[in-house]
Amino acid sequence: MKNYLILIFIVIISIFSILPLFHSGFFPMHDDTQVARVFEMGKALKDGMFPVRWVQDLGYGFGYPIFNFYAPLAYYVGGFFNIIGFDALISTKIMIGVGIISAGFFMYLLAKEFFGKIGGIISSLFYVYAPYHALDLYVRGAVAEIFGYAFLPLAFYGLYKSSKEKSWRFIVVGSMGFAGVILSHNLTAFMLLPFFILTIFLLVFFNWKDKKFINWNPIFVFIFGIMLSSFYSLPAILEMKYTNIISQIGGPSDFHDHFVCLPQLWDSPWMFGGSIRGCIDGLSFRIGKLHILAVFISIIMAVFSIKKKGIKKESISLILAFLLFLMSIFLMLDFSKIIWEKIPQMEYIQYPWRYLLFASFASSFMAGSMFFFSKKLIPRLFNYNIFIFSSFAVTILILFYLNFKLFQPQSFNNRTVNDYTNQLELNWRISKISDEYLPISIKKPSVIYEINQKPITSIENVSVKIITNKSQKIIAEINSDKKSNIKLNIAEFPAWRISVDGLTQTFNKTENGLLLTVDKGKHLVAASYEETPIEKLGNIVTLIGVLGLILGIIKGQIKLWANKLLR
Repeated sequence: MKNYLILIFIVIISIFSILPLFHSGFFPMHDDTQVARVFEMGKALKDGMFPVRWVQDLGYGFGYPIFNFYAPLAYYVGGFFNIIGFDALISTKIMIGVGIISAGFFMYLLAKEFFGKIGGIISSLFYVYAPYHALDLYVRGAVAEIFGYAFLPLAFYGLYKSSKEKSWRFIVVGSMGFAGVILSHNLTAFMLLPFFILTIFLLVFFNWKDKKFINWNPIFVFIFGIMLSSFYSLPAILEMKYTNIISQIGGPSDFHDHFVCLPQLWDSPWMFGGSIRGCIDGLSFRIGKLHILAVFISIIMAVFSIKKKGIKKESISLILAFLLFLMSIFLMLDFSKIIWEKIPQMEYIQYPWRYLLFASFASSFMAGSMFFFSKKLIPRLFNYNIFIFSSFAVTILILFYLNFKLFQPQSFNNRTVNDYTNQLELNWRISKISDEYLPISIKKPSVIYEINQKPITSIENVSVKIITNKSQKIIAEINSDKKSNIKLNIAEFPAWRISVDGLTQTFNKTENGLLLTVDKGKHLVAASYEETPIEKLGNIVTLIGVLGLILGIIKGQIKLWANKLLR
């Protein structure tokens, strides 16, 4: 079967996992900020801001630099559909659908390299219909993690292919996959890093051992992946001190309270609540019974295959995936507490059960090997193809029977796009859900009437006329009969520059915004978001990475043409 027909088949089967997105209205989820974030991303893009760093309406009307810290890639996808004409609610649904279906696409590419087309299809559908995938969407609403989940197999696919072929295009694919993980969900990238580096080391080592030279391509994948994402990752790391992000460590999110009990990984009630200490949580941490069975079946088959035919790439990939699976389980259990306590950066992960993402990745990848090894181990019967097709169909049906029911929300609502994006909703309810990105100087309002719905307000008897009101620029005409103070309802952040009549002015930061003194008369006051040196450096590193990849492609193409001419 041709690859494009297989991909169409994967899309058709995967669509059943997102059928609720075609329902009118939307559904409740833990992180009920998705429509608002897509709306704000679309608004900032329409305002001409790129990269988008600041959103104007969240943060209780003070705004905050959410896309400097909360991985932005999914919202660029949603924002794109918003600016081409879809409303924020429809754009959010499209964004989610793209993330879910992309996971199947990219897992097929990876698994096919090791287990053939049938194995690739099996791995792809196991990956799409993993219980944790349903948990992320229909319970948690973790859209950023959904996109990180999708890009994981693409990163490993590019990494592997770059080690086997000289073509620069696989460095591009791997770099984009790795950058995609970073830009989609920084915590997933952080959790991935040790295993990704180990994989690079093994690929380089085995290549050197077999061919007696170092293949730098996997290392280039890593370097260029870091460079492509630097416009986001540099500010995310170096400017975190200006916000309340550190408040997310400890408290209700203390990792000590969120370890998983081993039986929960096999089966736990499917609910829509939260994570608590102990073995009875409000949400399920099951890996998937069929996924776990596939892991053990594939390992048994791999052992027989190694005894019969020696160690091949398929067996090595399976062993590595199995180690990732076991390590993921270990890090979810209380036994691993000493590691969490010895590595302070792991506190940012908050919930050990996030490693379900990697357990799902590893088990889905391994599932595809069952059909590959069956070809090698099962004697060729007269009706062998019928046996393979029947086994394939039965496996898919069992997967659907066990997991399809999980891909449903708890309920639906009839909320419209305006219900999610009206000014009060953005300034108050959505802001309360996620206010950790608010700069530290701002006092959080305790009641709704304390929020700001105007960008500039007069403290004294001053006339304020708003001329421009954009995400990254506010201009107002001020008319005062005496020297007066005005308040800019903007959270203090190093990127903001305030000017009066074109001249930069100093201001006082307060817990309620920026206080500016203006002289008597008519003045033009402007507040402009001008990127910090760190943000500019990140942009430059990303551009260098893009240019480096383009030059690599051009160089490879020229070399290809030259070889053809010399033949």
